[in-house]
Amino acid sequence: MKFDNVMRLLGEFGTYQKRNYLLVCLPVITISIQTMISVFTLGVPEHRCALPQWENDTYAVQNSFHHQQINLSIPLVTYPSSDEEKMSKCELFGVYNSKANMTNNSTTYTYKCQSYVYEKTDFETTFVTEMNLVCQKKSYRTHAMMAFMGGFTFGSLALGIVADGFGRKKGLMLSLVLHIGSCIAVSFANGFLLFVVLRFIAGISVGGILGITFVMGLELVGPSKRMWAGIVIEFFWSFGTLLLALLAFFVREWHHLQLVLSIPTVLFLSYAWFIPESARWLLTKGRDLEADHILRKAAKVNKVELPEKLFDEETFESEKCVPVWKIFISFRLMMRTLIIFLNWMVTSMVFYGLGLNVGNLGGNIYINYFFSSIAETIGFASCLLFLNRWGRKPMHVGSMLLGGLACLGTIFPVIYGSTDQQWITVTLAMIGKLGASAAFATIWVFSAELYPTIVRNSAMGASSFCARVGGMISPYIADIGISVEGDMAKAMPLIIFGMATIGNFKIRYTRNTRLSAA
Repeated sequence: MKFDNVMRLLGEFGTYQKRNYLLVCLPVITISIQTMISVFTLGVPEHRCALPQWENDTYAVQNSFHHQQINLSIPLVTYPSSDEEKMSKCELFGVYNSKANMTNNSTTYTYKCQSYVYEKTDFETTFVTEMNLVCQKKSYRTHAMMAFMGGFTFGSLALGIVADGFGRKKGLMLSLVLHIGSCIAVSFANGFLLFVVLRFIAGISVGGILGITFVMGLELVGPSKRMWAGIVIEFFWSFGTLLLALLAFFVREWHHLQLVLSIPTVLFLSYAWFIPESARWLLTKGRDLEADHILRKAAKVNKVELPEKLFDEETFESEKCVPVWKIFISFRLMMRTLIIFLNWMVTSMVFYGLGLNVGNLGGNIYINYFFSSIAETIGFASCLLFLNRWGRKPMHVGSMLLGGLACLGTIFPVIYGSTDQQWITVTLAMIGKLGASAAFATIWVFSAELYPTIVRNSAMGASSFCARVGGMISPYIADIGISVEGDMAKAMPLIIFGMATIGNFKIRYTRNTRLSAA
């Protein structure tokens, strides 16, 4: 009897599956939080140089004398994308002679400052303000975000292989232990190198948890419920982002925020007792007695009777394990796999990049992030409504096209609109996020259905590896807004994301047309 037939006898989504599906989905809440927490812990508030002659300097102008000192100490600059003169964020006036009059241009010069004061409306402290990762060190922030995505990339591949070789449960528990330790430890990081190393380890754990929980969720349910199971798990991700928006609004000191959101993860250690091994994986390893025991326990919970003999030669043949590189033997399958890999990379780059970019849109970062999370949730919900109706490929391609056009459209309100029309840019960015979210959820289900159980975790790990390459690129695109002053700082990342999405849509459409004709 094939395993899918066993699942139909057991009940495709009975009480046993519902209970365990909920358990494997819960860690997705914390990994979404840790993935997007950089928006707040690495937030860059408005800043300027601290005045050397002012001991208790703050970003806010406290009195007229302080205001006069600022005007005399900080040069005004005009940025290329704006005609408005603004205070330099990184330079101070210096004088060749302490007795010289600072208003005499022949006696003054500018120099890069080493200490700064920060605007505290949005953030009490961030790791950026604590380490002064601005001006000549502004790229450090981007490198820190990339380090997390680099860990994400490594973890997706390495822990996926662990889960295939040693078991889904062992891979998940290893990922959870790494996650708990690294996320709590980050709260106490007091140096850039330590922060980056701990975030890299956290990224490894997130990559492992995301891939393994997704596969375990699909392997718990019967064939007719896999699309549903593949999409619903995404709502746990969006719930995590909404929870992050709420807590970040109330906890604005980065150490405390990181700790508050990390301590509850200790509860996941209980999974060592509560989560069963995947019966499907056990069969691929020839451990049919253990698989039989788990399935009969599930039948008892579901209140169904299973036949005395569940497995035969047909079962083991269909669940036989083969190396992941076998998918590249067929030219047609290889080309489709490469297209899937490309789609993973671009979709991931846009999905994560738009999330990380909310701080550059202008306005209140908490409101922007909240609406981004709402758009994400709507994108996932649209998959539940239309994925079976429209099909996987049309849903994925249509979502990418919607998101790409919305992102590209932001150039018009930026160039031709006024500051009062900033809401149009934010709205288009949210539509872009909606499209990217729907495409991201669809590619998970689409890919998982294309790969058989015998290579699913490794193949999903390889696909996820390509996605993380896109994720590693995304912080650099999102942070273009830090390097480009003025209104174009809001539009440039969105335009790049839009062009990448439209380009990927064109490649996918052309290649799939050719393959269909072959």
